[in-house]
Amino acid sequence: MIEHTGVQVKDVDSAKEFYQKVLGTLGYKMNMDMGDAAGFMEGGHTSFWIGKDASPKGIHVAFRAESKEAVDTFYSVAISAGGTDNGAPGYRTDYSPGYYAAFILDADKNNIEAVWFDPSKEK
Repeated sequence: MIEHTGVQVKDVDSAKEFYQKVLGTLGYKMNMDMGDAAGFMEGGHTSFWIGKDASPKGIHVAFRAESKEAVDTFYSVAISAGGTDNGAPGYRTDYSPGYYAAFILDADKNNIEAVWFDPSKEK
């Protein structure tokens, strides 16, 4: 889980639809809609924001997933919702032995990751 982070997007309405679908796989819900910005909540805390900007910087954000299956679902939903592959689901043992993650680029080239730490592979 992250405290909070945000990314800048060109098309807020499209990004709202995309993130509702994709982050829904991880238990997030859009709980604040401020027109040109929106906040997403998981576990009672608004931890992810999107906001209007004509020139996004390409932010990287990692969301903690509850299971390997949640990472896989995140990835497949993200791709079908219009995201671009930036690293298919799999172990990243160069990060740590149990680091299982998937990476996608949203329409604004932000690098979004879902990660699960496999306890059977961690020391």
